[in-house]
Order: sequence, then structure tokens, then C-alpha cells
Amino acid sequence: MTDSPIRTERRGAVLEVTLDRPKANAIDFATSRIMGEVFTEFRDDPDLRVAILTGAGEKFFCPGWDLKAAAGGEAVDGDYGKGGFGGLQELRGLNKPVIAAINGIACGGGLELALCADMILAADHASFALPEIRSGTVADAASIKLPRRIPYHIAMELLFTGRWFDAEEAAHWGLVNRVLPASDLMGAARQMADDLAAGPPLVFAAIKEIVREAEDMKFNDALNRITQSQFETVERLYRSEDQKEGARAFAEKRDPVWKGR
Repeated sequence: MTDSPIRTERRGAVLEVTLDRPKANAIDFATSRIMGEVFTEFRDDPDLRVAILTGAGEKFFCPGWDLKAAAGGEAVDGDYGKGGFGGLQELRGLNKPVIAAINGIACGGGLELALCADMILAADHASFALPEIRSGTVADAASIKLPRRIPYHIAMELLFTGRWFDAEEAAHWGLVNRVLPASDLMGAARQMADDLAAGPPLVFAAIKEIVREAEDMKFNDALNRITQSQFETVERLYRSEDQKEGARAFAEKRDPVWKGR
């Protein structure tokens, strides 16, 4: 799409999504709605198995909400489109792996967007913050997600102070999977995506649904739902060709050929 703030590229079963909105890759309503369409199509396309989300340039991944748009009258609680802010925050049924490749500053809603991914790779110059506190607002999604991802006391410090922290500290607290030289970031993200794309998509879907739904359930309740195939993805997996293929491949001591059905 000409002049679109979102660039997409298909590489086999991998979809690369690049936020390209100079100068800082901030997100306004129009951009969020486009992202919602992109990630909805990714979710629903059986030929796509993994997505990579990154930002254009070397300085910004995403600083979050576009304050200039807000100053122009866009209310922060308006219509972000499918999937909510950035197309990922509230997108239902996204049972495919998403990798965030953080190529620079990820702050405010940009950090919240990264937290929507399943894995996060960061360039060594990347930096992070939740500065909403300084403008008298709440980092709402981060207030829910961050204390579940890193130690509670550290999450509360970052939320209360809005201080900046670098990629090494993010890795120390387990917020990112890996820190890489900037020149290696996309290569590593693509390798990870290719490895996942070669894996069993129905198993990945079951894992994502179980993790998502079990978060607020008691252990035994969640386990019973799994063993009784009460999760849609688990039921589909255990009735699939792929499940039989996995068993055959193991018995025949060969690599399985996954078809996603």
C-alpha cells in the first residue's frame, strides 16, 4: 500500500510487519486500524504461521500513542480498530507465534505493544520506559502484563517511576529473550521465525490457547480442561492428521511433515 504506515512482506509462512511512520513510528487511530487488519489477516490465513513485528529505522521501535494526534483531537480512549491498540492488544484467537524485534526506543504504548508478542529480541542499543506516570496517565496494559512477566517489585518500580532501562537490564529481568548487535537483529528474528514456521502449527495454537486461558484458572481446573480436550485447539490437535503424523515420524525415526490439519 502506497504511503502506508505499515509495510508487510511475506517470506513463505512468515509475515514481516514493519511500523514505518516517520519520524518516530508513533501510532494514531489510522495506523492502529491498519495494524488490526494486518494481524487479523495473519491470524486467519492458514498459509501464514509466524509473524515478526519491528520498526523502520534504527532509532525507534515505537514510542506508543501519537501525542500530536492527541493534540489534534484524537481521544486516547477512541476506536483503535480490530485487536485494539496496535492490532494486537485485544486480538482474539491469535494462536500463532509473534516475535517482536526491538530495533530502538520502545516506550509507553510501544513497550505495551512489544509485550503482546510471544518472544522479544532486542538490539543492543534498544531502550525501554513506561513514562505515562510523568504525564499523569496510566500505562494500563503494562500495569496488567508487566507484573506477570518480571518480578513484581521491579515491575512496580518501572511503573511508578517511569525510568528508562536498557536492553541488558531488560534481558536481566527476563523481559526480552535475547540482546543482539543491531546488525544481527533481523537475521536472528528471521531465523527464529523460520524455525517456528517449520514446527507443528496445531501444537503452537494449543500452547497459546492454554497459556492464555489458564492464566486466571486454578492449576487443576486448567489441567482438567486440557486432558478432557475442552480447549478448542487441543480438541482439534488430537483429531488432526498432524497428531498422527507426529506419532508415525517418531516411530519411524524421521522428521515429521506438518500440514496444519
